[in-house]
Amino acid sequence: MASPYTPIIAGVAQYTQRRTVEHPLDPLGLMEKVCREAFLDAGNEKVRDLVDSLQVVNLFQWPYRDAPGMLAEKLGLGPGERYYTPIGGNTPQLLVNRACRALAAGRVRAVLITGAEAVYSVRRALKGELRLDWPKSEPPGRIDGEERQSVSDLEGAYDLFFPATMYPLIETAIRAASGRAPDEHRLFMAGLWERLSKVAAANPHAWSRVAMSASEIAAVTPDNRYIAYPYVKHMVANINVDQGAAVLLTTTEEADRLGISREKRVFPLGGGDFYDVWYVTRRPSLDRSPAIRHASRIALDQAGLEPDDIDAFDLYSCFPSAVQIAMREMGISETDPRPISLTGGLSFFGGPGNNYSLHAIAEAAQTVRRDRGKKVLVNANGWYITKHSVGVYGGEPPVNPWVERDDSSVQRAIDAEALPEPEAEARGVLRVEAYVIRHDSAGEPALGTVLGRLADGSRTLAHIQAGKEELLEMERTELVGAEGRVGFSSELVRNIVSF
Repeated sequence: MASPYTPIIAGVAQYTQRRTVEHPLDPLGLMEKVCREAFLDAGNEKVRDLVDSLQVVNLFQWPYRDAPGMLAEKLGLGPGERYYTPIGGNTPQLLVNRACRALAAGRVRAVLITGAEAVYSVRRALKGELRLDWPKSEPPGRIDGEERQSVSDLEGAYDLFFPATMYPLIETAIRAASGRAPDEHRLFMAGLWERLSKVAAANPHAWSRVAMSASEIAAVTPDNRYIAYPYVKHMVANINVDQGAAVLLTTTEEADRLGISREKRVFPLGGGDFYDVWYVTRRPSLDRSPAIRHASRIALDQAGLEPDDIDAFDLYSCFPSAVQIAMREMGISETDPRPISLTGGLSFFGGPGNNYSLHAIAEAAQTVRRDRGKKVLVNANGWYITKHSVGVYGGEPPVNPWVERDDSSVQRAIDAEALPEPEAEARGVLRVEAYVIRHDSAGEPALGTVLGRLADGSRTLAHIQAGKEELLEMERTELVGAEGRVGFSSELVRNIVSF
């Protein structure tokens, strides 16, 4: 018999603010809208009176001094907990897992999770297309949860803070491990993204609803230029969107008391949360993620399921490397016909900052409501395939209850695999493990950076000493595995490698 404290998703809502709206809502307004709609979706607005935890996903473009407090006031709520997350695309699923444990323990009666971005409207305003009459934006007064520098000082020195630079570096390591030639691999990535595009085309909440073929996605054109090799524009998360989502959780006991329809109830069946070796340049293998492997295994074990029992996935899709690594760690083959996205992915559905996966969770709930026999898995990713949260959803109560579980031994084992810090000042022969070539706004190659091993096995980073034509040749052939001479430039305060 299921516990009366069994967590359920009772209400969900999403909203995409379209491009032509004359008076766009700010992120706070978007959150207010979807929260109210989530209460309505639950079928009994009295559930709002139960909310004793309001959790807001970190705002990327237009933050507020106290987003949870301001939102609580707008909604007329008085929650005992007002939580504002650190940066990370993993946080929506992490919050659901956290909420389920609190609900199951009886510490809270209902949890409302929300987030939104309005980057598109901000950019319209910067172009002079409209005037924003929004509440003042200012840095948050408090962030709850752990904040940690995303890159090492050395990684920062090579501008790897930008996801559009770090993820391409990871992608070339994946490509080399696959054995595919550069052109073959570009088409493979485009094939994955074609699958996402088709889902987005059928999703009324998607920002871009035009289905694209793999050949269109792979083609390098002025409108689909390289952002950073090997990624063209269509393969990169689109943050230039206005989107919000909300998820309302409570327990079966409270749902019974309020008469919330059983058809509305969706059960979180299991969850797991881990992070990989924090700094990318210290990971033993750039094409692997022990954290995803363990988080998905633990979530499925809690749900009493095997990977083959899952009917559909939403794999975090900021860049193709994130999807490929998740598929590999979860045992999803390249030819597996099951959906890998419920939304259409961050390139086509939209990538609203840290909040994308809350949309995926809302879609998971709707998928289960349409067919209560379906099982859905969502994986959410923060930073550079660094922070991971996994959730499994279904139409029946979980096999194993939500409890406070100590997974610290697993995390310690992952952390113990970290390699030593890369050499800041390197000299000698360098063998390339991964590389990225940044392109300028005209689509021309501008600067290459490699991660590689020195003769003694230690790692280092270096910028490539090469002109445009040489960089273009490095895009046509496989540079991973090549050897070059590296030295430290005291003038540039960087390592320089030549081939």
